[in-house]
Amino acid sequence: MSPKHLETVAAAVIGQTLRRLPETIRSAAESCLVEVEWMGSGVVEEEGLPEDLLGLFEGCSHGEDHHADHLGDLPRIRLFLDNLWEYAERDRVRFREEVRITLLHELGHYLGLDEQQVEELGLA
Repeated sequence: MSPKHLETVAAAVIGQTLRRLPETIRSAAESCLVEVEWMGSGVVEEEGLPEDLLGLFEGCSHGEDHHADHLGDLPRIRLFLDNLWEYAERDRVRFREEVRITLLHELGHYLGLDEQQVEELGLA
C-alpha cells in the first residue's frame, strides 16, 4: 500500500474508533490531538524514540492542568504508520486492527491509565 493510502485508511479507522467511544470518553478525547507520522522520516534520530514504536502519548493526561501557551504540554497521540504496517505484516485487515488497538492504548494513557491498566483492558 502506498503511504498516502495508509494515511487515508488510518484516518478512517481513527475517526470510526473515536466515534464509537462512549460519550464521556469521546468527549474527553476531543481535547487530545491525534497525529499520524512516519518513523522513517527522521523521527527516531530527532527525538531518540525506539525504532519499533507503534504509538506514543505525549503531554498532560486528561484532567491535569496544562498551559495552552506551552505546546509541549498539549496532549497528543502519535501513531507511526510505517511501524504499524510492518507490525501488521503488511496485511490490510491487521493494519486496521493495529491502528485501532494502538489508538485505544494511547488514549488509555491520556485518560491516566498506566501500562498494566491498559494491558488489563486488552489494549497491549
